[in-house]
Amino acid sequence: MGIHISIGSVYAYSVITNPVKDVFDVEGSTIKWAFKLAILFLGLSAAFLGPWVEKVGPKISGTTAGLFYGIGIIGSGLAVHLESLVLFYACYGVIGGIGLGLGYITPVSTLVKWFPDKRGLATGMAIMGFGFSALIFGPVMQSLFESVGIINAFYILGVVYLVLILTSARYIERPPEGYRPKGFNPENSSMVKADLCNITAKEALNNKRFYFIWIMMFINITCGIAIIAATSPMMQEKLLYTPMQAAAIVGLIGVFNGLGRILWSGLSDYLGRPNTYVIFFTFQVLAFYFLPQINSELIFLIILFTVITMYGGGFATLPAFLGDLFGTKQFGAIHGLVLAGWALAGIVGPTIYDVVKNTTGSLDVTLKVFSGLFLIALAVSLLMKRSVNLEYNQSKNKPALQT
Repeated sequence: MGIHISIGSVYAYSVITNPVKDVFDVEGSTIKWAFKLAILFLGLSAAFLGPWVEKVGPKISGTTAGLFYGIGIIGSGLAVHLESLVLFYACYGVIGGIGLGLGYITPVSTLVKWFPDKRGLATGMAIMGFGFSALIFGPVMQSLFESVGIINAFYILGVVYLVLILTSARYIERPPEGYRPKGFNPENSSMVKADLCNITAKEALNNKRFYFIWIMMFINITCGIAIIAATSPMMQEKLLYTPMQAAAIVGLIGVFNGLGRILWSGLSDYLGRPNTYVIFFTFQVLAFYFLPQINSELIFLIILFTVITMYGGGFATLPAFLGDLFGTKQFGAIHGLVLAGWALAGIVGPTIYDVVKNTTGSLDVTLKVFSGLFLIALAVSLLMKRSVNLEYNQSKNKPALQT
């Protein structure tokens, strides 16, 4: 949680945008490219450095994550001091982004090994920190900008992140070989089933279930990020909120994003991972289709916040699902490959929203496009559920999957 609360501060980037754009005298959209680069390199570093994380262990990879992220933020302050936009992109987007990727997969790849009986809850608690971080560091950033200036604020934040992540990494360790919690026996458990297999990342790439879950996550992230990015103008257009009221909803989205990560990942231990994703996509197909037609403010907000919990829940349930499907042999590498979809979705989602909205001028049409994408995700999730059930039922040595 210490690592994820630190790196999750990237979700408070909107606080950085206005102060920094004034220094460089550019549009806010230009400054936002540092955020896009950070998410891009989060996904790329998670994908390509996942095998290295498994090889060296969480202590070294966590320490490396802290160095990259801390130095990236400190370097961003130097870039502002030198008024070098290219250096700002390099430090925040590239160096910081690599720290994000390593910091994201290191804790969860360790947690799935320590808590095979409560994978969803354990990884959800850590990833919840990522979702809640903006609520913690957003106000801190704003306060520092006002009290010590932009440059010193970056220096202070960089040191804080460095200390938090390095301290947390010092206490992370893999469990002993063959470790099981006391009294835990998956063969005799009514809730926890044995992993479908325990394979390498290369072998996972030859498994159709890897591509099922990649598509499911890509669509969930694409649509979720698009809505998060467009929440403020959507609130002003649909519910006629003032900019300040819309900003308050953006803050609440951070709350529900975090709550969804612990809620849905914990429930997935009981509902079953395939069933959890089927619920996600069924609800969101209907939500995105009917949302523009809802005139009740309360109902509109309830549906919107529920969608956001499922966006966060998709991230938090993913590590446990990957452990169920592919085991823990090279979990970090496999998790990283799936997170590469995050890199792409971070650019694709907001772009689809902007293009459709600007072309049609209609929020109704725009959200129905996302409803159609969720329909594809629902179909894939049903194929995944069928595939997993067949695998369990056909294996003589494994019990049937709970449905």
